[in-house]
Amino acid sequence: MRNGVRRRMGVEQRREQLIAVALDLFGHRRPDDVSIDEIAAAAGISRPLVYHYFPGKQSLYEAALRRAAEELAGLFDEPREGPLGERLLRVMSRFFDFVEAHGTGFAALMRGGPVAGSGQACAVVDGVRRAAYEEMLSHLAVRSPAPRLELAVRSWIALAETTALLWLDGRRIPREELELQLVHAFAALTGVSAAYDEGMASTLRRSLAEEPADGPLAELVHRLDRPAPQPS
Repeated sequence: MRNGVRRRMGVEQRREQLIAVALDLFGHRRPDDVSIDEIAAAAGISRPLVYHYFPGKQSLYEAALRRAAEELAGLFDEPREGPLGERLLRVMSRFFDFVEAHGTGFAALMRGGPVAGSGQACAVVDGVRRAAYEEMLSHLAVRSPAPRLELAVRSWIALAETTALLWLDGRRIPREELELQLVHAFAALTGVSAAYDEGMASTLRRSLAEEPADGPLAELVHRLDRPAPQPS
């Protein structure tokens, strides 16, 4: 049966299968802890056949990384319709879905390691950050960002990464709260920048003018108006 499956799969189909298998294994364990033998067993093929399609684990890891990076970068691609706060909340929900599905691999990649720290891997991660940055500028309808806007957006992307890593370490805060908190953090970061730059303030006012009274950004105002909880 296994040989029959092998004959029916073309080169690209087999490569796609191995990448999918590797993504699943790397998502649940550190890439350095996953062996070629395990990848072969999970794919239902022999170890030598894995090497027929990929020279080694590093090349397979990088192919899986590129696939994960494409998926991760695509999470920020949201139709430019409706209020900004609701769009960002949907983006954050997809982002945490990804983090939850690829938790260990995501953490190993962002924190570095012998395999994850390769130049190719770092370049792929930087590409994801650039794609996320460009998508966020598109959400704001800005083509040529001022320095303060660039700083705010890049800082927010770094904050989202750090928040996801901390959440994976024990999941001590409900992810739904963190998703909303990151939307609020975006508003806060851009709001601080707007206080120093009139062009930035104009961009922020335009975005906020479309926000409904019951939207995620209005929720931030409601929370700030509540009395601070008393220490127990």
